Amino acid sequence: MPLHLLKLCVGADSIEDIEAWIAETLADQAGRGLAPHHAHVTRMVPTRVEELLDGGSLYWVVKGEVSCRQRLLAVTPFVDADGIRRCELVLEPSVQRVEPRPSRPFQGWRYLAPKDAPPDLGTASGGGEALPESLRRELRALGLI
Repeated sequence: MPLHLLKLCVGADSIEDIEAWIAETLADQAGRGLAPHHAHVTRMVPTRVEELLDGGSLYWVVKGEVSCRQRLLAVTPFVDADGIRRCELVLEPSVQRVEPRPSRPFQGWRYLAPKDAPPDLGTASGGGEALPESLRRELRALGLI
């Protein structure tokens, strides 16, 4: 059974920001003649790697809500130039929106059990999948979706 990670997406105000960051990173790599490689670097190394790579995803918290996910492809520990242990979470470059759920701030990442993971939009009954993210947030705040 897959295990997931939950992480705050610092610096992003929307899912569109994440998608733009991915596109920019991949375009930069292509411009430098590198193979496309999308990853997020974190300081802590997960200990349950086998479970994470059995279909797990990294769920992003954007502006206080679990908003989207990216499938985990690899977990690669390394030591940076300053001698600090780090971990590269290699991610599928496509972003899947999920049924938004509130999340309090936390540091680092947390394991997320499959039963606690929000369903992908389109499979949930909340509606509003075709609406822009900012409008969906506003309608949810008003209790309309």
